Amino acid sequence: MVLKTFVAVGQRRRRAFELFESSENVMRRLQVAAAWLILAGAATYLFLFDPAKGVGYPSCPFRMLTGLQCPGCGAARGLHQLLHGHPLAAFELNPLVMISLPFVGFGLLALTRSAARRESPRSSFLPPPYGWMVLGVIVSFWIFRNTSLYPFSS
Repeated sequence: MVLKTFVAVGQRRRRAFELFESSENVMRRLQVAAAWLILAGAATYLFLFDPAKGVGYPSCPFRMLTGLQCPGCGAARGLHQLLHGHPLAAFELNPLVMISLPFVGFGLLALTRSAARRESPRSSFLPPPYGWMVLGVIVSFWIFRNTSLYPFSS
């Protein structure tokens, strides 16, 4: 009888502590919610205002200084085209961004899932060898898109 009472009291205390989440969990959830709100706001802005018209969007400093395109040139115009249902036009403007979107989306969904389940986030979504590989792909794309071999317009 005493053991049952002791166990019951312990369970009540544990439930009471579960009601109050740690501030770390709350902050993670707020950060993930803020990321989704910023993403929704940026997508709405991109949908409503065409970057090709140049109003409300910054110019690329690398392109202004060198006349060459950086890996991100054409990304805003491509995302605008994608939001309007033109995936081929989006791919022509910046294929690297369009190919990387599913991976970025997967990473954001994984972060959201871990925050919702109160799991500790992984220290890194991408092991270092893959990080170097991604950097190599970005630099290769940067060089390739500025040669005469590059078949896409931007």
